[in-house]
Amino acid sequence: MKVEDFDFDLPEELIAQIPLLERAESRMMVLDKQTGNIQHDVFKHIVEYIQPGDLLVLNDTKVLPARLHGVKEETGANIEVLLLKQDEKDVWETLVKPAKRIKEGSIISFGDGKLRAVCTAEKEHGGRMLRFEYEGIFYEVLDELGEMPLPPYIKEQLEEKDRYQTVYAKERGSAAAPTAGLHFTEQLLNEIKMRGVRVEFITLHVGLGTFRPVSVDTIEEHDMHAEYYTISKQTEDAIRETKENGGRVIAVGTTSVRTLETAALDHGTVKESNGWTDIFIYPGFEFRAIDGMITNFHLPKSTLIMLISALAGQKEVLKAYAEAVKEQYRFFSFGDAMLIIDSKGGTDNDSH
Repeated sequence: MKVEDFDFDLPEELIAQIPLLERAESRMMVLDKQTGNIQHDVFKHIVEYIQPGDLLVLNDTKVLPARLHGVKEETGANIEVLLLKQDEKDVWETLVKPAKRIKEGSIISFGDGKLRAVCTAEKEHGGRMLRFEYEGIFYEVLDELGEMPLPPYIKEQLEEKDRYQTVYAKERGSAAAPTAGLHFTEQLLNEIKMRGVRVEFITLHVGLGTFRPVSVDTIEEHDMHAEYYTISKQTEDAIRETKENGGRVIAVGTTSVRTLETAALDHGTVKESNGWTDIFIYPGFEFRAIDGMITNFHLPKSTLIMLISALAGQKEVLKAYAEAVKEQYRFFSFGDAMLIIDSKGGTDNDSH
């Protein structure tokens, strides 16, 4: 299958640079995965499309303020560090710019020495292992000195750190937000629960590989990056009970989809588990765990548009995207939402 088959024209001005004032006021396109029918609505009306007995599964990962600006102690050169993955207590795998200035033994100082890092190993593509030194609690120091690592296509500064964080973010460890969840407010989640819809969580720590372009010609040649996930017994039970009772499992975001489908593939059904997933979902994939999903609008030729095409059909998705461009939907992390579901769940909401 060709990567080109997932290309579409996206005017740059549709890439949302800042979040809306109100999270739940985003627009929402509803795509019926059985019929390809499209409706236009507002995210706060999502309660009208999900039924009592359905289950919403959200990713409760928390984005680290993982971008640090410091200086090389020996020379005073400006250095930018991006935390990727904790290796052991105070040792992190990082990306450093400009990497050529940081060799093994180099020391970087942040916040006038409040945080210091010693390079313990050099890796390829600007990767460096850094050992951090500080007083107190590392994450508190990071909260004070770090910035949110916004995706490369967002050029604006973020006024409030919390807007690149879901309201239910809990488990620290992501280099990027699970952005489909950014549309929810506490109030909306309460409304959803009051309607008789269950809400449960998984954790998948989003890596920067999520922004890596597909650089091969055919999909099958692409290697997915690996990300760490955890599924609790409570979520396992909720999925089993929902399916037994004829409800639908609706995943919030591609990260939740990948986590649930990995577990279903490995165990035959979603089980309490943790581990690394490098699952690549594209058309032809047989879904075992989910019945629908909430997602944002994705980059042309990305693994994310391939995933939603697996669920709703490539032609249908590209047609929906053409409509989204025509209707001036906002794209990517701070953009609008799409609900992919079958029509059992909807009322006719074109009147909104």
